[in-house]
Amino acid sequence: MQGAQQRGLSGQGGKEGGVGGGGINSDGILDDDIKVLVLSDADRVALNAQASRGLLLALAAQGAMGLAAAVIAGVVGGAAAGWSALAGAGAYFIPNALFALRLAVSVRAGKANPFTFLSGELIKLFATALLLWMLSRVAQDSLVWPAALLGLILTLKGYLLLLMFRKLS
Repeated sequence: MQGAQQRGLSGQGGKEGGVGGGGINSDGILDDDIKVLVLSDADRVALNAQASRGLLLALAAQGAMGLAAAVIAGVVGGAAAGWSALAGAGAYFIPNALFALRLAVSVRAGKANPFTFLSGELIKLFATALLLWMLSRVAQDSLVWPAALLGLILTLKGYLLLLMFRKLS
């Protein structure tokens, strides 16, 4: 603990006299400038509701972009291209929807933490890669790769739809 006290990490605001004594902490910020945010239960519920709405909006935008990719590919390249774009979009959308559901359940249960997020993100990435690999094996004869990649990329960029309509907070 001696090293921590020398660096101003003793829990006393970085100054020997106690908290808020006008000292400078290890980040070079005056202790008087640091304000602790305390949320009431109502504030916490409102933030959780806003986060859930944001998750649903992001999923809806990604789904819309995936469907748009399928329609565009279908019109330009035919039915096989349309189905390929839909499959490419689904390879990202399905794991992402499951990840969002897991996050929403964690938030509602009050058990959301950085590990929940990072482990879910890692699982989502592996699941997407696995679905794309399975797609290449199962539908290798009828898959139109440019269309599948179009569906994947447009679904990944679903947030652009939210930015365009100023729904992203």
